[in-house]
Amino acid sequence: MSIRFEASWCGSDLGGHRPCPNTYERYSHDSLPPLDERRFKGTFEWLGGSTGTSTDRVTELRAVTDELDLKGLSLPQDFITYFTSANLRDVLGDPWLTCCWNSLSKPIPSPVEPGAYLVRFFRDQQDCVLWYFYLRPGSSAFVVHSHLEYEYEYEAHHSGGECNGDSDIDDLDEQMEALQYCAPTFEEWAYRFWIENHISEAVASGDKPSSDEDVDAYLNHYRTSRQHLPSV
Repeated sequence: MSIRFEASWCGSDLGGHRPCPNTYERYSHDSLPPLDERRFKGTFEWLGGSTGTSTDRVTELRAVTDELDLKGLSLPQDFITYFTSANLRDVLGDPWLTCCWNSLSKPIPSPVEPGAYLVRFFRDQQDCVLWYFYLRPGSSAFVVHSHLEYEYEYEAHHSGGECNGDSDIDDLDEQMEALQYCAPTFEEWAYRFWIENHISEAVASGDKPSSDEDVDAYLNHYRTSRQHLPSV
């Protein structure tokens, strides 16, 4: 039986709509605005669609996909479309408030499940949070997040060096806490990350978030939730 991860969204401040005392906080999936799954077809129409191909990115990706092929695993097609697209490849890595960017790793063994692997695809500049694909043989990839940089953790573990703080790569309970389910597909993760960063940027600059239809719908979830809070 496959391991079941705790689910949370790692996000930042949305002002009065969803305060965040630190750079990032974990939020339960039940508290998030729901997304219409029918909208996410792997084509990124909400970003204008994919046009052109970056040959450099194709080459970079091939080094990872070739290694995954040997393990009977593959990256999700929506990520391949995004990563190799000439017009989409850096849209999530723009200089947002939290300064995150694309960061592709080679396959990393899962610390909690034999035969499964992680591939890091995005990270915060200070490694406060890193996002990975979680890959299992015979099943679809999904997105997880962690405060641990697992490439470094394994290197330090095998060399006998110090890991990140008191992290123990062999401690199953600790790793199950550190590694949490984030989103069912890359495109759904990308959409939520993109829209929340637009809102966070406006909040940080003292502006109102744009009256874009998507932003309004997203924030309306929090407005409605506040209206239904019990009075004290």
